[in-house]
Amino acid sequence: MKKIPVGILGATGMVGQRFITLLNYHPWFEVVVVAASPQSAGKQYGDAVRNRWVMSETIPDSAEKMVVLAVEKDLHKIANQTRLVFSALDMDKERIRSIEERFADLDVVVVSNNSAHRWTEDVPMIMPEINPKHLKLILKQKKNRGWEKGLIVVKPNCSIQSYVPILSPLLKYGIKKVVVTTLQAVSGAGKTLKGWPQMEENIIPFIGGEEEKSEKEPLKIWGKLVDGKVELAGPSISATCIRVPLEDGHMASVSVSFKKKISKKQIIREWKKFNPLNELNLPSAPNPFITYFEEDDRPQTRLDRNLGNGMGIAAGRLRQSEEGFKFVGLSHNTIRGAAGGAILTAELLKAKGYV
Repeated sequence: MKKIPVGILGATGMVGQRFITLLNYHPWFEVVVVAASPQSAGKQYGDAVRNRWVMSETIPDSAEKMVVLAVEKDLHKIANQTRLVFSALDMDKERIRSIEERFADLDVVVVSNNSAHRWTEDVPMIMPEINPKHLKLILKQKKNRGWEKGLIVVKPNCSIQSYVPILSPLLKYGIKKVVVTTLQAVSGAGKTLKGWPQMEENIIPFIGGEEEKSEKEPLKIWGKLVDGKVELAGPSISATCIRVPLEDGHMASVSVSFKKKISKKQIIREWKKFNPLNELNLPSAPNPFITYFEEDDRPQTRLDRNLGNGMGIAAGRLRQSEEGFKFVGLSHNTIRGAAGGAILTAELLKAKGYV
């Protein structure tokens, strides 16, 4: 099969580096363009990231000598070489929206890791296992904007990956309310422990903008597509988001109440059988999607964040409470929550005929 040529916008940053490593030897996609800021443009990729490479893997040979293009100055050149771009841009939101729309204008499919378009009415925000039906919004998007081949799809915030997948198969039992506390690694801020000495022996009980995203974005993911737009749906969510001194992995402590009667055994059964992408055989889709641990001390970040090559979701400590049930969830924030989630979304777009 001839691979689809793709580009990475913001290729030198942490999420961009994650894209580089995950797409190395990908069976469907081939990275043909790396693009970044003017400061990196013109350099070979290996030289541009040499002193700030933060992945545990070495820089892939396929990317090492690629010449970095400038995202805006070389926009037409990038569009001419690619069919799809992954956006990991870190700049002003209005500027990101403009860049992503210009690529779509040029018949390029844009899968964005950025939040800039998450609340744009005709742009679907996709968690592939949860709301693939929202891709139908692309038809409205193309009609609105006059696009033929180009389109924009975004992925949601990294923090909600640790609990929305676990709650989703339980929605049919009538979830009334969710209270969640997330414990988020420093890579969620695009940083490392080495580069953030303030995090040593420290926990920060506030992450700007994170609680609002954690409470509202699930309602769009769970929303219903009505007359070409998403109507928000789902239970009330109250979130507290805390930064903890870990490199990777977002954990969530969740309390959930239900309208219908449900047992611990039923919940675990729902989790174990929940694998809605199984029949599509997407390269990045984990199997199982949710892994439940019976041990009281699991999931643990260091042990379990790499389930399913970092794309799996871990759940544990399910126990009954006065209000309903409590559990702990865990996901890898830069794989499932960022680059890997975007790649899986692109795979879904291809499987559904949008690429």
